[in-house]
Amino acid sequence: MKYFFTILTILLSFNSLSFAQEFSKQELDSIKSHIFNIQNEVNTIQLNLNNAKKTLKTGIFVATLGYTVTIIGGQLLGTNPQLGEALLYTGGAIGIGGTIVLVNGFNKISLERKQTDFNPTQ
Repeated sequence: MKYFFTILTILLSFNSLSFAQEFSKQELDSIKSHIFNIQNEVNTIQLNLNNAKKTLKTGIFVATLGYTVTIIGGQLLGTNPQLGEALLYTGGAIGIGGTIVLVNGFNKISLERKQTDFNPTQ
């Protein structure tokens, strides 16, 4: 009888160990899956930042060019009013266009936070 209980105890302990290993494998697979998802999100963010960088540089260049033309037009108002006025309007329109490109660049950076089902306390 003593041997029976010893064997029964050993078998039950092996059974509980195998269950614990299965649970750990499931957790490991879940963690691997979440790490893979996080890596994909980081790659997407880096791509968005790279695209936004190009857009922001273009927007800064166009806006600077437009407002420079506006300043030149303002300087010419005293000596050549017709040309100065035309440059004021043209430079303002170019500057507004550059500002719109800048806003689009900032919109590429803005990311909404996603809700995840990962809970590390589980």
